Amino acid sequence: MKSSGKKLAGLAFLLTVIISISLMSGCSFRGAATIGWSGGTVADDSVFVGANSGRLVAYNLTDNTTLRADALKPKPSNGLLSCASMGCGGGTSVVPIYGTPVISGDSVYVAGYNGRIYAYKAENLAYRWNYPVDGYLGSFVGGAVIYNNKLFIGSADGKVYALDTATGAKVNEYKTGGKIWGTPAIDEATGTLFIGSYDKSLYALSTDDLHLKWSFETKGSIISEPLVSNGVVYFGSFDRNFYAVNITDHSLKWKFTGNNWFWAKPALFNGKLYAACLDHFVYVLDPVNGTAVHDAYDFGNPVSSAPAIVDNLIIFTTREGSMYKIDTTTMDKTQVIDLKTTIDGPLMAYKGIIYVHPQTALMILIDPVSGKQVGTISLES
Repeated sequence: MKSSGKKLAGLAFLLTVIISISLMSGCSFRGAATIGWSGGTVADDSVFVGANSGRLVAYNLTDNTTLRADALKPKPSNGLLSCASMGCGGGTSVVPIYGTPVISGDSVYVAGYNGRIYAYKAENLAYRWNYPVDGYLGSFVGGAVIYNNKLFIGSADGKVYALDTATGAKVNEYKTGGKIWGTPAIDEATGTLFIGSYDKSLYALSTDDLHLKWSFETKGSIISEPLVSNGVVYFGSFDRNFYAVNITDHSLKWKFTGNNWFWAKPALFNGKLYAACLDHFVYVLDPVNGTAVHDAYDFGNPVSSAPAIVDNLIIFTTREGSMYKIDTTTMDKTQVIDLKTTIDGPLMAYKGIIYVHPQTALMILIDPVSGKQVGTISLES
């Protein structure tokens, strides 16, 4: 009964996320906030994050100044979820930003749920380009990666796009059989991009021209961001399995079964693989054979956020806002703090501090050693 209850809880979680994302495709409904789950990224002592106002924000950690780009423009809606059909209140629409901004050279890139990708100058957030120039693609829920001067990203239209980072021109595209909500991963050793699709397959694409190298089929949709290490790609599926697949011949190395869906990107540290699941557990696995090397950690609530690593600590948060640390030396689990707020986005670690962007207008800074909140960053003007 306990396992069945956690399956139902995971289903409720997934339905909540899907419905909330779907509703955000139109406009702000009678004052309801449109909430993304962008994580933070750091370059030159500035934190870049997608704010709930639908704009890119850069906070300088040296002089505590804040830059904000113009709000992303909403995609015109003419479907069942249009403003007219849903009876929206007044005010402008807000475009959620789910993917974490990525930085390359002097530019920072962010994708909006409106179906456009934007490039800005990192030093002042001056606009550089957006793709497409006219019109919109499918909505972006996952983030982007940059490799060899190309930006790679998957869209809800089922396509993977490769763009020139300097100009924003499309270089290549590849069509999968379902929506893409996940963030891709790159294996530089083989020049391969990995990304999951709602069609239940993980795709291995060439970073040169996005031609298909191979695909691996599971029995559930794949949203988890893959992890690549030592010739193996690790990823979770909504079929309740966590997979390890050999990159060279796409053979199954092993799979591990949980009691619910695997959503968060896993972490590999000191020879152990940490896989968070919506069944409330974090599983500690041997990356070679997939066997459990430690008792699973029960966090009491679904874990959907990617963890962060500080020294020998791996930091996790539940969706309900409880933060925990696992000491990889002693393997002890300790609660760091209870933020009592919803957290969907990935955690970020910088200079020993954890940066959390919950469903609020703040980014919260936590010292995982002392367990204290050491600062906040206001993301709204």
